Amino acid sequence: MTIQWFPGHMAKARREVQEKLKLVDFVIELVDARAPEASQNPMLQEILQQKPRMQVLMKEDLADPDLTVRWLQHLNKSGVKAIAVDVQNQQDIQNVIKTAKSMTAEKMARLASKGVRPRPGRAMIIGIPNVGKSTLINRLANKKIAKTGDRPGVTTQQQWIKVKKDFELLDTPGILWPKFEDKIVGYQLAAIGTIKDQLLSIEDIARFTLNHIKKSYPDLLMDRYQLKNFDANFETILEEIGQQRGALAPGGSVDLNKTAELFIRDFRNGKIGRITLEQPND
Repeated sequence: MTIQWFPGHMAKARREVQEKLKLVDFVIELVDARAPEASQNPMLQEILQQKPRMQVLMKEDLADPDLTVRWLQHLNKSGVKAIAVDVQNQQDIQNVIKTAKSMTAEKMARLASKGVRPRPGRAMIIGIPNVGKSTLINRLANKKIAKTGDRPGVTTQQQWIKVKKDFELLDTPGILWPKFEDKIVGYQLAAIGTIKDQLLSIEDIARFTLNHIKKSYPDLLMDRYQLKNFDANFETILEEIGQQRGALAPGGSVDLNKTAELFIRDFRNGKIGRITLEQPND
């Protein structure tokens, strides 16, 4: 499976990221805590080169807490400043500000020693679509500046945003890479809602997600749906969920497509539980 999806505004955004990189001191890269590696943009890694980087694992409240700890350890060992964030947790927001200030402290001290008036640190904030970038910006600035939404592609242009007197953020549109050649990465990104649902069959996305939960989080699956036959195949389990939720087609049969949508919505909203789709050693 190869998914190709590179709208014109994303090509433009890539060029602008390259052009504006010299204006900032460091980069804040947002990834999804449920798929920290899959939600990194390999194309951006090439662009960023040696720029200091903070990696923020967003939607920490939806991810497996034990695996989040392991991911943070893994990323910090690789030389990236990594932190996990629940945007509703004020302490997490303050941790982003504190970490950002620490990343420019040495440079600001050097400027001060030369008699140059210190300025706020400047950061570019980047990430793939629908990772929660606009929500985080609004929380950092403590007011609604960036548009938010539960679909990819809400932010379409760059803008500078002040975070109190601490630092300035250059917001950028979410950028995907031209194609996904690894089908697992494609399904992981589809499951967390990064790519538009129309690009893949919703039943295939549900099949991938249910199989992962069944293997790695069987208790969560049983607690949520009280399945009669846990070892049944995907279609049988989906039919049982559809019966429970009343997702029926005319005539009383289960509407598998509608049930798949309900199941994926349960996963994305955390109603099944806190689930991570990949491990550091994968």
